[in-house]
Amino acid sequence: MVIPEHDNVFLFVPNLIGYARIVLALIAFWFMSTNYVISGWCYATSALLDAVDGHAARTFNQSTRFGAMLDQLTDRCGTMGLLVTLSYFYPQYMFWFQLSMAIDVACHWLYMQTSVVVGKSSHKATDLNENIIMRIYYQKDVLTFMCCVNEMFYICLYLLHFTAGPLILGFSMFKLLAYLSAPFALLKSLISCVHAYVAGQDLAAVDKRERQEKRAKEASKRSE
Repeated sequence: MVIPEHDNVFLFVPNLIGYARIVLALIAFWFMSTNYVISGWCYATSALLDAVDGHAARTFNQSTRFGAMLDQLTDRCGTMGLLVTLSYFYPQYMFWFQLSMAIDVACHWLYMQTSVVVGKSSHKATDLNENIIMRIYYQKDVLTFMCCVNEMFYICLYLLHFTAGPLILGFSMFKLLAYLSAPFALLKSLISCVHAYVAGQDLAAVDKRERQEKRAKEASKRSE
């Protein structure tokens, strides 16, 4: 299907998908404490559309900074909304959910802002000089897998508050999936910390370069 060329970024296909993700997330939030079927389906669909909008952006050549920011904020806010609910459902684990939210938001925000400062075309853009963990993580298949299993872990915890779900050899499928995805959810949080480390290094390098340039200009003025 041919999409006519235009420059109205707000109406680009991936951004329209992004708006749909927001609507689905809001519906999920509304029903999250009362109706796990509606909320679960809406939340899961919103999360899965994260892969669709990226594919649409590449297919229609509609990758934009606005779209990247919309996608990033939808991801962070969607997961944060679910984690707030999990803190309510499992108060004994509230600290860990709070820590997960803090790491997720702070580290990704720092990494994305630093990407803008250093002039990267995208926060996902990497080169041979990039941290090896970042190079591996931002390979398309790796990133998709990590995001999916991370969401699976939290969704399974959410569903387990209401139901054990289908049984496999007498064992809850949701609990099994939660156990299987838990290590990857932990790994993703650790990689988020690597995001912060890499961003901090890059930002400090920018500060150092700007201070050196400032001193060089001041020395040049004094010598005139």
